[in-house]
Amino acid sequence: MEKLVESVPANLETDAPGLPSAGRRRLLLGSSAASLATLAPAAAAQQDGSDVASADGKEISRTKGKYVTVMFEGKRCIHARYCVLGAPAVFLANVKGPWIKPDGDTVENLLHTIRQCPSGALTYRRHDGGPEEKAAPVNLVRIRENGPLTIHADVALKGKGKLQRANLCRCGASKNTPFCDGSHKQAKFVASAEAPVSADMKPLPKRDGVVNVEPLPDGPLSVSGNVEIVTGTGATIARVTQAILCRCGASKNKPFCDGSHVAAGFKASA
Repeated sequence: MEKLVESVPANLETDAPGLPSAGRRRLLLGSSAASLATLAPAAAAQQDGSDVASADGKEISRTKGKYVTVMFEGKRCIHARYCVLGAPAVFLANVKGPWIKPDGDTVENLLHTIRQCPSGALTYRRHDGGPEEKAAPVNLVRIRENGPLTIHADVALKGKGKLQRANLCRCGASKNTPFCDGSHKQAKFVASAEAPVSADMKPLPKRDGVVNVEPLPDGPLSVSGNVEIVTGTGATIARVTQAILCRCGASKNKPFCDGSHVAAGFKASA
C-alpha cells in the first residue's frame, strides 16, 4: 500500500575571499569520514481530490494538478515564505491538512513562485508539454544574514545528486547536513551577510556550468565550478572556480573556511 505524507508546514515565518594556502588546505581535508544517515519515511496522511500528495522514500510529497505536479521536501524547508506570498491560492498558509493546490493559480505564476524557493524544498514537473526548470544562467552563492548559504546553479552535491537550488548550513547546528534546517534560529547564530570584496577579482570566462559541492567530513564545503559569491545586499565579493566555504559557524573569515572547525571540534558527515 502506498504511503502518503502530511506535508503541512508549521506557522510560516521569515527568516576574505580566496582559497586557503596549500598547507591550510591539507589541514582542512585532514578529518575522518562519517556515514550518511538514511532518511526515514514520513508519517502517513490521507488527502482527497486531484491534489493528492503521495510520498516517496525520501520524504518528498507529490501533489498533482491538471498541468503541474508540485514536489515538496519538508526537511529542506526553512519557511522563507516565498510560496505563500507569491502564490497564496496555491500554497495555503497556516492550515491543517492539504495545503498545496496546484490548480489555484496560473501555470506561469505557479512556476515562477516555485523557482523563488531558495531551499529547493519546492520543485515541479510539468505535464502540459512546457519546459522544465532550467539551470541558472549565472551560478550564484548568496550569503544570508544570520543564516545559510543559498546556492542557485546546476549543482552536483556529493551524496545527494543533482539539484538547482539549495540552502546549505553554515551555522554548524543543522540536523540535516549539508542542508539548512532552520537550526540557526534556535542556535542564535550571528553572522553578517556582508563580506569584503576580493581585491584581485576578475571576470569568469564562463558564468554557468556544473558546480560540484562536496561536504568534507567534519569540515567545510569544497566548491568547484564557475561561481559568483554574493552578499545579502547583492554585491559580488568573489568570482571563483574553487572555494572552501565554512559550514561550522566558527570561521573568522566567513563565508570562507579558515580551519576553525578543527579547534571547534565540528562534527558532520561528508
